Amino acid sequence: MHIGIAGNIGAGKTTLTTLLAHHYGWTPKFESVTYNPYLEDYYKDIKRWSFALEMYFLQQRLHDVMDIRRSKDVIIQDRTLLEGVHIFVANNYAQGNLSERDYNTYMDTFNVMMEVVKEPDLMIYLRCSIPHLVAQIQKRGRDYEQTISIEYLAGLNERYEKWISAYKGRLIEIDADGLDFLGRPEDFALITDRIDAELYGLF
Repeated sequence: MHIGIAGNIGAGKTTLTTLLAHHYGWTPKFESVTYNPYLEDYYKDIKRWSFALEMYFLQQRLHDVMDIRRSKDVIIQDRTLLEGVHIFVANNYAQGNLSERDYNTYMDTFNVMMEVVKEPDLMIYLRCSIPHLVAQIQKRGRDYEQTISIEYLAGLNERYEKWISAYKGRLIEIDADGLDFLGRPEDFALITDRIDAELYGLF
């Protein structure tokens, strides 16, 4: 089984992935952020590095989904291949950070990948307001994220909402503002109760 955690930058995907993997005994699959060779350059000059960054992510996510297909474990994934396309690439293209030529090259590559890739068996979407995202980004203190503009985050949030509203797969939506699933067990239990009900029909 493949479970995806979706949400904007700072929504808490990595934390929730870690907690759910431990709680259920699932195998976590994390997004390549720490080792992405383009990420710091991207936030310094988004237009210059957008295509290289997005192609790198696409390549890494293809490796991830192929690993997931081969695994017999329940895999919980921090951000999916679908978000890379429908949120980040679409946003960069709309903002002029990707040329039409680069966008078409990316989409041709993605469409070939989708011939061998399927949607997650369950998607969990963390919905967050901009103030919550900003507070979380500041709290975790990654230097390269401190230059992210509110306008950029807002654009991503709009695309997340549009994507989720049209999503046809199995979906749990979590309003994450005000939740502290790491520090408050009762908040984490709200999420596991929803998952238990969806996957196992326990409630």
